[in-house]
Amino acid sequence: MSPSHGGPWPAVIFYADAGGIRPAMFDMTQHLADAGYMVLLPDLFYRYGPYGPLVPKEVFKGDVGAILGPLMATTSNVKSSEDTEALLGYLDTRADVAGGKIGAVGFCMGGGMAITSAATYPDRFAAVASFHGGNLATSAPDSPHLLAPKLKAEVYVAGADNDGSYPPDMAERLEAALATAGVRHFAETYSGAAHGWMVPDFPVHDQISAARGWEALLALFDRTLRA
Repeated sequence: MSPSHGGPWPAVIFYADAGGIRPAMFDMTQHLADAGYMVLLPDLFYRYGPYGPLVPKEVFKGDVGAILGPLMATTSNVKSSEDTEALLGYLDTRADVAGGKIGAVGFCMGGGMAITSAATYPDRFAAVASFHGGNLATSAPDSPHLLAPKLKAEVYVAGADNDGSYPPDMAERLEAALATAGVRHFAETYSGAAHGWMVPDFPVHDQISAARGWEALLALFDRTLRA
């Protein structure tokens, strides 16, 4: 998705949540495009085949694991970072993309994927942001925090104080890893927010916190991708 006029523009890869491609994701990418960014929204579940579009409010009324589990099982942080090589190659073919450095942003499941991809291709990413990303610092071999020494991008991490997938001890572990690696970063917890607060079709969407998140994200990208 690109801005309506002008160009070339800085590029951003948008790693969606576990709800997959749907109208809310297009709305969010359009928000970034309206701010002057070329936005690439990959289908993280392409290995699964056709699905959805899913409606989160309906998904959360049923067995979330049974609905989203099979989709999520087809991807991972590592697989997503492998796919990012092709995404970068595609962006390199476009004359309307400005510069070789790009940004990444991920939401929920996509948060870890965005960080992993930025660490896998450190010379390509100038900025990466995670909003209500879960499992960012675990004992898993592909835990994003283990890749902190490889990051060259500036990192922004936004958590919620009502999010079991990113508890305070995990936030401390991630921030410690980033600090030890000398990564320029800023991490904060949004008080009163719940996992998924940025996404407009989530039942927990919080307009005030979302506006704050967009402001922080655009400030990050403006600072790092327009220099």
